[in-house]
Order: sequence, then structure tokens, then C-alpha cells
Amino acid sequence: MNGKPVKPTGDRESATQALERELSVLFGRARSISLSLAARVHPELDAACYALLLHLGDISPVRAADVVERTGLDKSTISRQIARLEELDLVERVADPHDGRARLVQLTDVGAQRLDTVRSDRRARLHAILDSWPTEDITTFSTLLGKLNRDL
Repeated sequence: MNGKPVKPTGDRESATQALERELSVLFGRARSISLSLAARVHPELDAACYALLLHLGDISPVRAADVVERTGLDKSTISRQIARLEELDLVERVADPHDGRARLVQLTDVGAQRLDTVRSDRRARLHAILDSWPTEDITTFSTLLGKLNRDL
């Protein structure tokens, strides 16, 4: 394709509506799974803070301002979520070794251990679900999902 919008046809409209329905189901199930996994990390952890914890698990230690920039969320939201994660002993603020005035956010040992356990279980569940899928289907789905994520 050349990147130009495609004029909708009956088939294309039906396909788009089917995709929209399936994405709606997927997002609902993903939210439900996130709530369940969040509770396994800590019974008082909500889905939004769980999402931030996942992100911090990939990038920490990091300045809170960098988290704002990477996520696109506003500073007050990130600040509130980090404070909540600190209350639950899942993250901590430490001195930046390159700038003594700055603080970095990183997972605590407890936070890292609990997140690793949940991620490992989540990965095993996904492997079990995809076990019957041909590798080519997994590759195609991953490629198309990546394209959708980039375009969003």
C-alpha cells in the first residue's frame, strides 16, 4: 500500500467493524487480566499503577520526569502513581549517581521479585494459549499488531 486512505467498500467496512469488535473484546479481557495480575503483585495495586510498574520494570532506574515523557501521561498522574507504588513498597526513590540533587525511581527488591513472578506466569499462560498456533500465524499477528501500535 502507498499510505493513502482507502475508500471504504462494503467488504472493507465489514472487516473494519469486525476488527473493532475483536479489539473491544481484547481490551476488555486485557483489563480484566491486568486487574488479576495487579492483585497478585499486591492486593491493593490497581491496574493503572500495575501498568506503570511494568513500565518501570523495563526502564528503571529513571527520573520521574523521564517517565512522564515516555508515557505521555501528565506529571501529577505519574507523581500520584509513583507515590502509591512507594506506599506499597514496590518502588523506591534513590539518589542519581550522576546528579546528587536528582532522584531516580526504581523497583524495590520486593517489587522486582513480585513483578518477575507475575511476568513469568503471564508468559507461560501466553505460551500455552499460542501452543496450537502455527509459528507463521504468531509472526503475522505480531507484525500486524506492531503496525497497529505504531499507527496509533
